[in-house]
Amino acid sequence: MRFSQVSLILAAGSTIIPYVSAWGAVGHEVVATVAQMHLHPSVMPILCDILNYKGDCHLAPVAAWADRVRGLPQYRWTGPLHYIGATDDYPSETCAFPGEKGWEGRKNINVLSGIRNTTSVLEDYMELRKAGLTTESDEDAAQVALKFLIHFVGDMHMPLHLTGRDRGGNGIKVSFDSRVTNLHSLWDGLLIAKRIRTIPSNYTRPLPLPEVESHLRGTIYDPYIRRVVWEGIMGKYEDELDSWLTCPAELSVQPLQTHWEQLLSWTFGRRIGSWIMGSRLTDGGLNTDDETLCPYHWATPIHALNCLIVFPKALDKPPYSHVSFSGTDDHACNSSNKALEVHWLSRPRKNPYLELDTPEYSGVIEDAWIVEKLMSQGGIRLAAILNWLFADMDSTLSNRTYTL
Repeated sequence: MRFSQVSLILAAGSTIIPYVSAWGAVGHEVVATVAQMHLHPSVMPILCDILNYKGDCHLAPVAAWADRVRGLPQYRWTGPLHYIGATDDYPSETCAFPGEKGWEGRKNINVLSGIRNTTSVLEDYMELRKAGLTTESDEDAAQVALKFLIHFVGDMHMPLHLTGRDRGGNGIKVSFDSRVTNLHSLWDGLLIAKRIRTIPSNYTRPLPLPEVESHLRGTIYDPYIRRVVWEGIMGKYEDELDSWLTCPAELSVQPLQTHWEQLLSWTFGRRIGSWIMGSRLTDGGLNTDDETLCPYHWATPIHALNCLIVFPKALDKPPYSHVSFSGTDDHACNSSNKALEVHWLSRPRKNPYLELDTPEYSGVIEDAWIVEKLMSQGGIRLAAILNWLFADMDSTLSNRTYTL
């Protein structure tokens, strides 16, 4: 497939649709930074070349690019690629993924298909690159595909981008710290912002891990990343890491190929065992999942969080069952740094909306490390995808000892 024949990226279509966003810039940049920490050493130079970096190269600055260009005429059609929703889905009352009536929207125009399609674009590009046959249009298409892939993996790990109810929660007003917001904005940025504001002071100092510190950029959320890595990925999640990349097969179970084992050993710094592969998986009719990449399988438990915690049952009971409101932006979110700053600096006021800065809601989310786990999963999975696409296992760099 020649990239000049592709509409620069992805599947098809040029429908004009409202824009979407997930996690806000900080969430996407955290996912990208975690991924960068877990890349095979031969991968980052290739990514920097594709992204055409002239100075210091880092994945975080491009992680929210897909949101920044969403309003441009040539990219408006990509809006539905940031989310997916099932017709029968209405959390917390009903959780369907997809249910009997299937998916909303156009076929193959959703975030899970976006991950599959951008991966395919980059896979084809690497074949051309290795053969020395790439053109300028191929390079341009690969750059756009890579930026979208980094972003879409982050989007997939934000539960409200896996449901269509009330435009992913944008149509539901709630209160947080006695300030009016909406459910999407709460998950998109406010929960993360609160965690950053309350980070233990010991994480303001560097960790004794060059593999972590070398990828931090002096941002306000560096202490947050340190905590996610130290207490999460290297702590409470350590025994779960293998399962985060599992793609269960229905048929022809056999050991995972050696090449995959090598790549995953770089992702986690140790040999990965007990992996299986097989033929096409059950993937909700999306045709996105196979033995090495399974976004539908990965997204299914994330979607379930919408019924478990994201949509509190009180929202559908008096006096809060009337709070949904209409809007022009489907799944849109305005969780910029400025918007978050305005929220925290605004004066708390009594309002008629359900307060979610409570021990029963935000307290449970914080204690269970739900947001931190989602971003950790996003970073680990993004790293595995990029390693699979770009790692040179014959490189002399492959002999380096990886300690993270």
